[in-house]
Amino acid sequence: MNPTPLRIRKAAVLGAGVMGAQIAAHLANASIEVVLFDLAARQDPKNGIALKAVQNLGKLSPAPLAEKSRAAGIIPADYDEHLAQLHDCDLVIEAIAERMDWKLELYHKIAPALPAHAIVASNTSGLSINTLAEALPETLRTRFCGVHFFNPPRYMHLVELIPQRATDPAVLDALEGFLVTALGKGVVRAKDTPNFIGNRIGVFSILATMHHTQQFGLGFDTVDALTGPAIGRPKSATYRTADVVGLDTMAHVIKTMADTLPDDPWHGYFKSPAWLEALITQGALGQKTGAGFYRKAGKDIVVLDLARKDYRPSQQKPSDALAAILAIKDPAERFAKLRASQEPQAQFLWAVFRDLFHYTAYHLADIAETARDVDFAIRWGYGWKLGPFETWQAAGWQQVSAWINADIAAGKTMSKAPLPAWVTDGRTGVHGSDGSFAPRSGTHLARSTHPVYQRQIYPDALLGERFDQGQTLWENAGVRLWTLGDDLGIVSFKTKMHTVNDAVLDGVQEAVTRAERELKALVLWQSSEPFSAGADLKGALGLLQAGKIDAFEAMIANFQATSMRIKYALVPVVAAVRGLALGGGCEFQMHSARTVAALESYIGLVEAGVGLLPAGGGLKEIAVRCAQQAAGGDSFDFVKRYFETLAMAKVSGSALEARQMGLLRESDVVVFNSFEVLHVALRTAAALADSGWHPALPARAVIVAGDVGTASLRMMLINMFSGKFISEHDYEIAGRIADTLCGGDIERGVTVDENWLLKLERKHFVALAQMPKTQARIQHTLTTGKPLRN
Repeated sequence: MNPTPLRIRKAAVLGAGVMGAQIAAHLANASIEVVLFDLAARQDPKNGIALKAVQNLGKLSPAPLAEKSRAAGIIPADYDEHLAQLHDCDLVIEAIAERMDWKLELYHKIAPALPAHAIVASNTSGLSINTLAEALPETLRTRFCGVHFFNPPRYMHLVELIPQRATDPAVLDALEGFLVTALGKGVVRAKDTPNFIGNRIGVFSILATMHHTQQFGLGFDTVDALTGPAIGRPKSATYRTADVVGLDTMAHVIKTMADTLPDDPWHGYFKSPAWLEALITQGALGQKTGAGFYRKAGKDIVVLDLARKDYRPSQQKPSDALAAILAIKDPAERFAKLRASQEPQAQFLWAVFRDLFHYTAYHLADIAETARDVDFAIRWGYGWKLGPFETWQAAGWQQVSAWINADIAAGKTMSKAPLPAWVTDGRTGVHGSDGSFAPRSGTHLARSTHPVYQRQIYPDALLGERFDQGQTLWENAGVRLWTLGDDLGIVSFKTKMHTVNDAVLDGVQEAVTRAERELKALVLWQSSEPFSAGADLKGALGLLQAGKIDAFEAMIANFQATSMRIKYALVPVVAAVRGLALGGGCEFQMHSARTVAALESYIGLVEAGVGLLPAGGGLKEIAVRCAQQAAGGDSFDFVKRYFETLAMAKVSGSALEARQMGLLRESDVVVFNSFEVLHVALRTAAALADSGWHPALPARAVIVAGDVGTASLRMMLINMFSGKFISEHDYEIAGRIADTLCGGDIERGVTVDENWLLKLERKHFVALAQMPKTQARIQHTLTTGKPLRN
């Protein structure tokens, strides 16, 4: 029986601190009205604390609000005057400080105001959910659980869902469905044990790293060089992460582990190192105070050196010996070399992995139902590419297990606790085609059968998991046209970063032709992010440097032809976007019948950054949209709104912001869970086809702003150039963008067609491309990945 969908019209968040305010922001992102509570201020207005927290959301980076106007959906409140605001709330999330006594006191205060239907949840990061439930009336306990967001709540995929003894299973199912689809989260159900799953394992990994930092006498910057991207973890690695989280917060979490896990065999290590306590005593709490393990010195980043008792320049780089080991592609060989090496950095890394594997296996049965829950909690909550069990399995389960046992016997491990018997029962790992290992039953359990996961055709895959790749209908070197066994075609690019080259252009056009003949609709979708990083700059630069201008112009004409083929296809073409959709990728989605975009889609026409202008139909399409918005009147005001975005190569901070910028249409769909984008895109494409969809008539009467519009925009540019906000070449590029948007050197109010605008795009694009400064920009971007402002 399917769970009843949870419909949230209004929510409340209790606590306007860092986490509470950002949870409220993400609910507002999802178009849910939310009341944000905090203590009454001593001076008027009484709701001043919550009010200030809402105002501060616009200043935070990364931005908690996917689009700034969403802040209007957050109502600041205080407990003295506004408890009645709880009466019509469907969901109440408590997110105050991690003090059991404070939380219990608050629950007693709010309980009389809670409606009978509301789900109530605590965002505690590790306190007992059962103990918290005891402060609520029995009638409310069936609808109470833990719902632990990770920081920052908008961006971190993980939410831990923690039931207590009385929680109604139907409430959990309903809440899980809401969290996955409405808020875009990856839900892991955790047991009510201290720090749950993510922080129990993640914080232990940090503690083990800190312990071995001392054991091997390594610098904090060296450790960060070893425990970041080099091993598939975020750039912030260990000590930078601690600075971002806050050293006082880190110490508090460590103390919570010490206080609540007295019988843990690793308990002796649940304490802050002396140097961490010293930093906290000095008020060096990390990023929020400007200094911690790192601090900024002018433009440089300096790192704490314990021997000097001072900061020194940071030098994040593995040793040559370790770099050679980390370059080995085979995980089994790589781990064998790590363990055998006498190089201190290699020994350090082996010790950190070994103790993490040991701890995670020992506690699996107590903290989670399956190994899958642990790996997803760490991947989604800490940003690791592989969870601890996946890493162990990839490295050769039995061999690594034997090495861990040998180190336990030799007294090298942090604890003498034995590995559980299941670890060495002959298995090759904990994940397989039949599911993931569940220690309580000794069997493998398949993924959740919750109906919400039927929306994830390709969910986040664990190591070794492979899903049906569909049936290939046609492919070339650039794209694959395939189906899932129905009459809806899917086009996926084969290029690196899904860039657009000649093979992609020809492939998309052929796919549209075949779809018109054989299929109901077409979806542009990539099996991994990004959607597309735009045109193949390397190939384009090669043509220019070889002096093949005709071939270069032909490539641009083919790009435009592909966009127009998408727009005027006789079947609906739907773009399924997630991640970056830049340049040509943005232009393809602009020409689609609909775009279905994940919330975390970063969309922009960025060609100005490489000395060019959008010429895959992007400027043409914007000119057409401006004329349509003007409804037969003067389109200049609409052109002006787009102009700065294009000239400054701005990229949206979310799909909602892309809609505000005009790069997505009001009719385009925003999906919060990126793993649901393909499902929604296919349904959207089918619905368009079923509605008798037909492409719009060609735009043959586009009223443009003309030479007067171009002159007005150039006046804006002259002021920017005079103020040294833009360079001479920026002025050149932006002027050509203005000329194209306004229809060229013709009178204001004249009508043109799309071909006229496409020719203008090509003319200016080819002219810019031949300029040395543009070619220098392209080369610089290809070499460094960063724009050059010359």
